[in-house]
Amino acid sequence: MIIEPIISGVVAKSAHPEGCKKAVDDQIAYVKSANPIKNGPKRVLILGASSGFGLAARIALTFGGADADTIGVSFERGPSEKGVGSAGWYNNIYFKQRANQAGRRAINIVGDAFSQDVREQVIEAIETYFEGEVDLVIYSLATGVRPKGDGEFWRSAIKPIGEAVSGASINLETQQWENKLLEPATDEEIEGTLKVMGGEDWESWIDTLVNSDSVANGFKTVALSYVGPEITHPIYLDGTLGRAKVDLHQTSHALNLELSNFDGNAYAAVCKALVTKASVFIPGLTPYLLALYQTMKEQGTHEECIQQMQRLFSSKLYGSETVPVDGERLIRMDDWELQPEVQAKVTMLLDQMNESNFKQLGDFEGFQQAFLNLNGFGFDEVDYSSPVDIEALSRLKP
Repeated sequence: MIIEPIISGVVAKSAHPEGCKKAVDDQIAYVKSANPIKNGPKRVLILGASSGFGLAARIALTFGGADADTIGVSFERGPSEKGVGSAGWYNNIYFKQRANQAGRRAINIVGDAFSQDVREQVIEAIETYFEGEVDLVIYSLATGVRPKGDGEFWRSAIKPIGEAVSGASINLETQQWENKLLEPATDEEIEGTLKVMGGEDWESWIDTLVNSDSVANGFKTVALSYVGPEITHPIYLDGTLGRAKVDLHQTSHALNLELSNFDGNAYAAVCKALVTKASVFIPGLTPYLLALYQTMKEQGTHEECIQQMQRLFSSKLYGSETVPVDGERLIRMDDWELQPEVQAKVTMLLDQMNESNFKQLGDFEGFQQAFLNLNGFGFDEVDYSSPVDIEALSRLKP
């Protein structure tokens, strides 16, 4: 069958396996040519490993100098009568193929990272393949739902707190600018977002690993976060998402104290604003991304997920005797994004940007390209007119 991009609003309903393979290969090629990770971890668990920052972290740690073996947890779907499957499914498959070809272990555990069953599978995999210990855990889950048990769920909500906020989004299906008014979150929505996206689950995972004697001496864990500049604070930092991220940051401090018993550390790394499967859902953030991409590409400082993760491990987490942090003990991977000259240009563009000119003033083409690439589309080297053998794909397993 011929696989074409199918987009509903800001959700990709299809993925191209050959494009996913190309995306993995491109990221591997980048980290092999970049500043290498020195004295890096050898046994790594990535929670949320199949796309975006999590996949980039896995690729960087395996191919970017550390030569790490990895266990990746993700909740993805393969080909079925409902469709070709998700991009993350194929990312897992092709990453594992490349890692194995390089002599590295890559264990994929597909399931709900919130479930007890997946935790048990992870502990078993650590015992079997990692001699019972991990050196690093990356927490990069991006989901909107967390099971409570008994068929009930906590659900996250992207909303302001206290008062309504207006913001614009770009509908990727229609390529239209859409103005939206977001009503303030209810107490239930605030709690749900904290439960899904805050630090509780991260802390619970680390406690599970500690209690099962699965962490090595000198163990580190890092959760990936975002703060953003003041211009995005009304919808992000001051809203439900920001409250959850603050909880995540506070959790890093509590975990850091706990891990001192193992000569270990816990950090939250504040990443740059990028096009991910999660970020395109945030009203008000899309125009900012268009202006940011335009500005940072002009200045030669733009990074995608893979550049961010390679820099995190090579120059921050493992690149020096002490990990550089700010006054709140956060690793700032958004340091280039928040430079005054960058934000001044972004603010100027946003002041002028509207539904008529956003494609001209901002980097809409780059934004759209990044979104398509996430799902295996938009690569010049891939022949999208060539039929894909679904039966052959169904035999591939993560």
